[in-house]
Amino acid sequence: MAWTEDRVEILKKLWIEGLSASQIATKMGGVTRNAVIGKVHRLGLSGRATPSRPPRPRIRAKAAPARARAASASGKPKTAAPAVRREETPVVPIEPKKLPSGEFATVLTLTNKLCKWPIGDPAKPGFKFCGRGSTESSPYCQDHAAQAYQPQSRRRRKPAPKAANILDSLASTRRNFN
Repeated sequence: MAWTEDRVEILKKLWIEGLSASQIATKMGGVTRNAVIGKVHRLGLSGRATPSRPPRPRIRAKAAPARARAASASGKPKTAAPAVRREETPVVPIEPKKLPSGEFATVLTLTNKLCKWPIGDPAKPGFKFCGRGSTESSPYCQDHAAQAYQPQSRRRRKPAPKAANILDSLASTRRNFN
């Protein structure tokens, strides 16, 4: 269905009245919601006189009262343990290996058995790949695989909350609902 001048005028009128694209498509008949949206966009009809729906009133939730923290057994506030610094092992650059042809591995010379660790800036001349033998389960040689795949540090488990703390929180929750 083509957009005639009359239909474009009807579209403009309904759009300015604040009808949604779906409502306009239904009233006009023979066009889809997306066709209306596309035509509105091409006509540059962005502003509206009134919104298609009245804005919803915002209802703010009441802030929950702050819970009192239980004092420690000694009566002193708890302090955080000092952070433990890990010694970072310095990364020693591994020299790329030359292929039997005497050249370094490039995108064109890489095979499944060569390490694909990039060396240098791809946007600059002299960019190459490691070219050493890769393992079956990795695209990298053993040294580069060790750099790429860091073992996940052990996760600290939070201690289980004491029964008294659980009962206190349940009691305060009940008070808030009554």
